[in-house]
Amino acid sequence: MKRPWIIQIPKHKKNRAGLSLIELIVTVTILAILAAAILPMARMTSKRTKEIELRRNLRTLRIAIDDYKKTWDKMPEGPNKPVNESGYPKNLQVLIDGADFGDAKAGKKKFLRRKVLDPFYAPESENDETWGWQLRSYADSPDSSSWGGEDVFDVYSKSEETAIDGSKYKDW
Repeated sequence: MKRPWIIQIPKHKKNRAGLSLIELIVTVTILAILAAAILPMARMTSKRTKEIELRRNLRTLRIAIDDYKKTWDKMPEGPNKPVNESGYPKNLQVLIDGADFGDAKAGKKKFLRRKVLDPFYAPESENDETWGWQLRSYADSPDSSSWGGEDVFDVYSKSEETAIDGSKYKDW
């Protein structure tokens, strides 16, 4: 009785073992073509992810700086509010440490929980007070490339690289 569920291997293929050289070359060629197509896509995905992180970090820092300024503007006139100051934080660390705006109930008001770093330009050291960013003070010109050091009015990336859309990261 023949069993239909058993697969019969032809006798001429029973003794064949391994792959031919042609089969190996074709397989390696196909894998090389696939790898050549995937690597640029992986690089582009990595760059796009860093760009998204850069935009998010710039937005977070700029909102914190603006919130600091708004809180300073609402501060009542008196000995705690110097007249000759711009109202912007002296450095980025003040946004984490907090500042006393004269409200006895609130105490120190903090604007960030942690350092916000530039994904394209790492800080030079752990003690880098700019956290890897380029800073502008209120007294600096809008296109200034050096920080006056009076306060922190704006932040931008130190990276000279070009974004996917053709703009420079430092211009964001």
